[in-house]
Amino acid sequence: MKLQMLAHSRTGDKGDTSNISIIAYRVEDYPLLCEQLTAERVAEFFAGLREPGAAPVRRYALPNVQALNFVLPGILRSGVTRSLALDAHGKCLGSALLDLDINDL
Repeated sequence: MKLQMLAHSRTGDKGDTSNISIIAYRVEDYPLLCEQLTAERVAEFFAGLREPGAAPVRRYALPNVQALNFVLPGILRSGVTRSLALDAHGKCLGSALLDLDINDL
C-alpha cells in the first residue's frame, strides 16, 4: 500500500533544507510508520534530488501527535532565493514521499 493511505504530510523549509512531517491518520498506524520510515529509507527515496555531500537525513519521532519529522539538508539546491527549481520551497516533497510503498505486516 502507499504511505498516503496511512498518513498525510506537511513541509517547511529554511535555506537549502526542507523538513517533511508525516502524520498518521490513526494512532494504531503510527508504529508501522516508525518501523518502515527510517531516515535511511527517506534519504534513499530522495537521493537523486539531494546535493552530493549533503548532511545525513535526520528523523525525529513525535509520538504525542503520531508524527515523524524528517530534516533533509541539501535538497533545495542552495535555497529558495538561489534555486532554479520550479518548487524552490519543496512543498511537493511531502506529496512525493506519500507515494512510498509501505508493507502492511
